Amino acid sequence: MSASGSAVEPAPRPRRADARRNEQALLEAAAAVFVTSGVEAPIREIAARAGIGTATIYRHFPTRADLIIAVYRHQVEGLAEAGPALLAAGETPYAAFARWIDLFVDFLVTKHGLAGVLNSDDSCFDPLHDYFLERLVPVCATLLEAAAATGEIRPDLEPLEVMRGVGNLCAGATGSHGYDARRLVGFLIAGLRQPG
Repeated sequence: MSASGSAVEPAPRPRRADARRNEQALLEAAAAVFVTSGVEAPIREIAARAGIGTATIYRHFPTRADLIIAVYRHQVEGLAEAGPALLAAGETPYAAFARWIDLFVDFLVTKHGLAGVLNSDDSCFDPLHDYFLERLVPVCATLLEAAAATGEIRPDLEPLEVMRGVGNLCAGATGSHGYDARRLVGFLIAGLRQPG
């Protein structure tokens, strides 16, 4: 008890490194399984791909909705961190932007696997779109500004406009044989370059 008579809360214990690794492996495995088998895939399939037991999944994520939200947020965070890392890697800003868009396409393909659930009536998924915009639009803006500052791309591009264009091209990727969204996105990104 403190002097004021209220109980002092103990500081939360940091998570063990192996627990963090398990969670990362789990989220990556779940994302891959969601793409190939859908979000209703058996938990044992995700556990097998992650190399962990099903009890570990339920310990981290008691419900399927918890797992879906965590996968989505994990992928958004990965994309948000990738933008600055690509710029810092020393490639040209345009090359960093193009590589980030490639990662964005990977995310969108996975997201389409989640789309039915994310658009459901379950209110627990409502904040995810705002989270997506808050985290990724500024990253895209930074990459676009860097490439425009070096004269590699047009200076009048809006990040949300570019992201929506890429998203619309990726929307046709699911279930359409002969449709190569990545190839079409490549044409779009190449078309943003300044002539010369």
